[in-house]
Formats: sequence, structure tokens, C-alpha cells
Amino acid sequence: MPRDAFSSDELTAPVGPFSPGVRAGALLFLSGQIALSPKTGQLITAAGKSLADVARVNVYLTDMRDFARMNAVYARHFEAPYPARTTVAVSALPLGAAVEIDLIAQ
Repeated sequence: MPRDAFSSDELTAPVGPFSPGVRAGALLFLSGQIALSPKTGQLITAAGKSLADVARVNVYLTDMRDFARMNAVYARHFEAPYPARTTVAVSALPLGAAVEIDLIAQ
């Protein structure tokens, strides 16, 4: 199955050798990135998808004491039936971030 990378002028440039997102067939794989519009401060989706299209989410936290707060924010953005999700603690994230999220959408 071919793999097609995509990007947008509205996305920040990756900090390493990876694509912000890749389409493979009907699936969309998004790298852990912050995708905020510099004009509105709102989440943007350059691939034409919405959070309702998300099937799987991975959350990486540098401090598991943030789990409850992350859950509260997560619940405001996703609706039931919720995507499958894994949350793990990591020792550090690029650029000193406290949380990173990657996902798979259809």
C-alpha cells in the first residue's frame, strides 16, 4: 500500500526526519505535533479530518500527576464512543513539552 506524506504551511516544521502526517489507504497517521493556527489559536486539521474521525490515540506525559488534568481536557474534545487510547509516562519530550499526542484517523 503506498504511503503519502502531507504537510501544510500552517503546521510547524518537524524537529526531526519525519512527516507530520501520512495517508496509507483509508487511514491517516498523525505524528505527535502541536497544530495551532497562529491567527486564531484554534486546532487546525490540514488533512480534512475532524476529531470524530479519530480511531486511536497515544498520549505521552512527562509527569503522570498530570493524568487527571489531561483526561479532563481530552473529554472536552472527544465524544463517546471514545477512540481507543494508551497513556504512558516518558522521561522527556522534544523541546521540553509536557505532553505529546499522536493519533490514527480514518
